[in-house]
Amino acid sequence: MFNRNRYLRAAVAAATLSLVAGCSVLSPDDPADEGPIVVGTTSAPSTLDPAASWDGSWELYRNIFQTLLAYPNGATTPQPDAAESCKFTDTEHRVYRCTLRSGLTFSDGDPLDARAVKHSIDRIRSIDEPSGPAGLLGSLDQVRAVSEREVVFELNKPDATFPFVLATPAMSIVDPTDYPADSLRKDNKVVGSGPYVLQSYEEGKRAELVKNDRYKGFAERKNNAVTIRYFQDSATMVKALRDREIDVTYRGLAADDIISLQRKDYKDLQLVEGAGTDISYLVFNPKDPWAAKPAVRKAVAQIVDRAAIAHKVYKDTVDPLYSMVPKGLTGHTTGFFDTFGDPSVSKARKILTEAGITQKVPLTLWYTTDRYGSETAEVFKELERQLEASGLFTITLKSRPWKTYVTGYQKGEYPVFGRGWFPDFPDADNFIAPFVGEENALGTPYEAPEITKVLLPESRRESDRGNVVKQFKEAQQILVEHARLLPLLQGKQYVAAHVDISGGERALDPSTIMMMWELSRKTSW
Repeated sequence: MFNRNRYLRAAVAAATLSLVAGCSVLSPDDPADEGPIVVGTTSAPSTLDPAASWDGSWELYRNIFQTLLAYPNGATTPQPDAAESCKFTDTEHRVYRCTLRSGLTFSDGDPLDARAVKHSIDRIRSIDEPSGPAGLLGSLDQVRAVSEREVVFELNKPDATFPFVLATPAMSIVDPTDYPADSLRKDNKVVGSGPYVLQSYEEGKRAELVKNDRYKGFAERKNNAVTIRYFQDSATMVKALRDREIDVTYRGLAADDIISLQRKDYKDLQLVEGAGTDISYLVFNPKDPWAAKPAVRKAVAQIVDRAAIAHKVYKDTVDPLYSMVPKGLTGHTTGFFDTFGDPSVSKARKILTEAGITQKVPLTLWYTTDRYGSETAEVFKELERQLEASGLFTITLKSRPWKTYVTGYQKGEYPVFGRGWFPDFPDADNFIAPFVGEENALGTPYEAPEITKVLLPESRRESDRGNVVKQFKEAQQILVEHARLLPLLQGKQYVAAHVDISGGERALDPSTIMMMWELSRKTSW
């Protein structure tokens, strides 16, 4: 994931939270006080097997699995967790060696050694699940377990971001005796080595986590158990918070609920607010006869009013976004605004007519009903309104739940579809590389050889991420010129909790994944 210090100051600013209501600075005397901390979210795991997930399932993984590297509270670069130490052993950033902590075991007592690390990484590539994270390992040539505690990663090209890949929950270390080398585990059970053990799990409903007594890592657990409850919408989740059925909410708070909490309508609740690096955007499918036309894509880019969406739908709890790289990261630009300026129907009409398109353009826009928050449907209704009001488009809206939605876009079924992106790591690389190339995270091939063969390789030779601004600015301008991806909004991070809950301001790592072990109940005031 990222710095190289100067760059990471910006990344950490994007993930550091400030308390805007209530008080949450006291620590408990006894982490077991009053039972498990109950956390509510609208982002349920899609799978329990790390080899199959490149999505919000990582929130759970971070707390029940270990990675070689991760982020202790306050860290701005990946630090050893399951590893005792890790470093590049060459000047070209092509050989990366890690030494594991001694005496590591999984929660069932099996040894966690270099062989288990190799097994965990190799199976990601061997299984190559369409929705899995194999795409993150594009620079990896091979993994070697050179001794019981030493593992070496040999890369096929220089890649200074590789340590940040290893710090993602996608690289969770699994037990070779429980996770097949060439197929996914399907029994809804987990064997990991993280701070918690997954005691029970009901898909789409709850995950019960208890302290893992075998854990050896940096996490200092301030509680002994956490229950995560999964909700379909913000209103139900906030009602559960007000009724004290849950203690904390994270991901999925609707704008109206955020505004109410900011106004301090509920005296026993607090809101922790901070900048975020998650983004939402549209994807144009080149297999669709209309979406394949550059003029159509650019006309949409010329019409879409991001500020109106941010204000009308989200009540300014998000920001308009004019680049795939969000604000707060080194290399961010405002390329779409610089090129297209303010929304203009006349400019859009000119783009179409100069391309010989004089009829209304029919486009079908797809979105998911249960992944990115309660406002998603309203966002697409507003997009429909804006585009049809121009007189240049006829819009059809369609939607599906996330699990079938993913299958649809991977098969190329959607002409235009909405996606959100929570960073694997907060580096500009991670807001460009996953979306380009023949095989990418979107399932829609996007040939951009100047980016994939020149700019990204150049940037990955440089460990100081402050020195790669030029390459990222050029890459973003290419994305603007192609208009295959249309950035819309950049989120903020909100954690709502009862006033007797501490740790919300410390619980997010630089990728805004919640570290449940930071949460606790106060025992004194």
